[in-house]
Amino acid sequence: MESDQQIIDWILDTQERERGFRALVKAYSRRIYWHVRKMVILHEDADDLVQEIFVKIWQNLDKFRGDSKLYTWIYRITTNETLSFLQRKRRHMTESLDDNSFLLDSVNQSIQQGDISGTEIELVLQKALLTLTDKQRQIFQMKYFEHLTFEEISDITGTTVGGLKATYHTAMKKVEEFVANG
Repeated sequence: MESDQQIIDWILDTQERERGFRALVKAYSRRIYWHVRKMVILHEDADDLVQEIFVKIWQNLDKFRGDSKLYTWIYRITTNETLSFLQRKRRHMTESLDDNSFLLDSVNQSIQQGDISGTEIELVLQKALLTLTDKQRQIFQMKYFEHLTFEEISDITGTTVGGLKATYHTAMKKVEEFVANG
């Protein structure tokens, strides 16, 4: 696998841009897919969204200045596109912006289709995560599942470290309450 620096060098070289993009897709497609999938739940939605994200990355390659890490830049695009997708989906389903019931329906549908497998606690955790706002779920996912530092999450989201810690703490309390009562 190519290093991020090699990928960046290829991307910045107009003769090697396509090679760099192919290497970027190879290096990041799996991570991006699972980042998106944990937010949107359904495989079909995640798969479509990942394709849209890579199109957006391709269209914006010339805007990557190298002043942040490559994965930070990619995750920022991924996060923004995922949150936009969730907002569009909510509008189409005429749900309120704070209501995640359509996602809970998606979890139940995924369970029935066999897309989500796992133990009962995993299902309880999935349902608990759906009680969070999109931002809380996003931050919880990056910290708890992806083991990113608050500084890395801050670079990706543009949120202060203090704000992230407060949001993560609130999300943890909501998840703990749901699991305890669920």
